[in-house]
Amino acid sequence: MSTRGLVAKIASPYAEALIESARSMSLIYETTCDLNLISDLLSSSSNLRNFLANPLIRSSVKKDVLQKLLLGQINDHVFNFLCILIDRRRIALLNSIIDSYLNLSYKLESTIIVDVSTAIALTDLQRSSLERKMQSITNSKEVKLVINVNSELLAGLVIQVGSKVIDTSLFGQLNQMTSYLNLVSS
Repeated sequence: MSTRGLVAKIASPYAEALIESARSMSLIYETTCDLNLISDLLSSSSNLRNFLANPLIRSSVKKDVLQKLLLGQINDHVFNFLCILIDRRRIALLNSIIDSYLNLSYKLESTIIVDVSTAIALTDLQRSSLERKMQSITNSKEVKLVINVNSELLAGLVIQVGSKVIDTSLFGQLNQMTSYLNLVSS
């Protein structure tokens, strides 16, 4: 089993427990919004990701930093969940847990998650155009774009919906060309 598969297998029960807890308290929407906020924070701050993943930093320090950082921005239910992850030394899996949770909550809402990697940040117009296009391609009512900026792509997009990948990046096209040339020359 790959590392990614193992992480997903560990993250899944935490996500399931969180969604069941949120459902019983009628907090699914609030929890989803809070986790989207935390996901955005983690994707924009490698320092925060590294800080939370560092096993040498005491749990109490991590909780204090999260409390100061997120005070008034997330509900107590999500904060308590973060504290549980810190206590159980699973906070490094937070991104995977959030992804699993969002997949579960979007399934409840009939929303499809589309992972998009871009060389540069998308404008609001590009983002809404891509959402409409993905809705028509997937025949879905709602599409949630998870956008990651990856400058290694040079230009273009890599779009992933479930197990399907559409690679229109310059990096991907150069790799395809290299593979083709290597195949022809051998």
